[in-house]
Amino acid sequence: MRSPPPNAMFGAVVDSFLPKGLQEVLSDHRIQQYLRGAAARGRDVERVGPFLATFNARDAMPYTNYAIPDDGARPTAADVAALVDAYNKRDRLPRLEYLPNAAPDVEAALIAGGFVVEALLPGMVCEPPDVVALPAPDGIVFEVPASDDDWHELDTVQHVAFGVEPSPATAAERAEAAERGRERLADGGLTLLARDVETGAVVGGGVATVPGDGVTEIAGIGVSATHRRRGIAGALTASLASAAFAAGIEIVWLTPGDAGAHRVYARAGFTDATTILHVSLAMP
Repeated sequence: MRSPPPNAMFGAVVDSFLPKGLQEVLSDHRIQQYLRGAAARGRDVERVGPFLATFNARDAMPYTNYAIPDDGARPTAADVAALVDAYNKRDRLPRLEYLPNAAPDVEAALIAGGFVVEALLPGMVCEPPDVVALPAPDGIVFEVPASDDDWHELDTVQHVAFGVEPSPATAAERAEAAERGRERLADGGLTLLARDVETGAVVGGGVATVPGDGVTEIAGIGVSATHRRRGIAGALTASLASAAFAAGIEIVWLTPGDAGAHRVYARAGFTDATTILHVSLAMP
């Protein structure tokens, strides 16, 4: 795991002398900057006015194609129209994910340009003193994926947990997906799978993404239906956060998908700290 960059460590020292409200504002900007780097990773990128637009060339799924505004952006109607055109040219839904606190003037411009709000989600944050140690339940062990089969089983469990039917994969495609996972580990990301000791089956897992500026996001926490309500999701979240902090990360954040997930993450030490806005162009 790479050490956090010097500017991240300097930021932590500066933050310690700031009032809490100002710390929260700076935290929003740090998370937004992290989002720009994470969204650009492995995707095509285009600068469109005050927006960083990212495109997944392999997958049209909206959640992997979205733009992020510059902090403090004040887009014009022409900027919004150009952003729509950039996505339409690639047969992608014009869409954004960002922290409105870092760019408060953007939403009104998007709404005027025909966008609609998909969701306003809580952004939950955990810092090193707050993480709660939640051990894996009896009969479950957490491991870093090792074999190509491990990576494939983890991917399958996560897809099913989120209601997405996984596509059949050839041996070559499995190997390629596993290699991408190993590259993320080499770049400082974290991945844990949950294994049933008795059967050997992968029954859950999650990731802490490749960090940027001392920030990482926990995502993809999913558990098989047969093993839910046993504390696996909360323990995975706490384990990933603890490992990230041990590697020098300063801020770990995530977005809960529903009230149940919110309760799980709160037990691991995460608290509401900001909001994440998802907006997309209204379709006729």
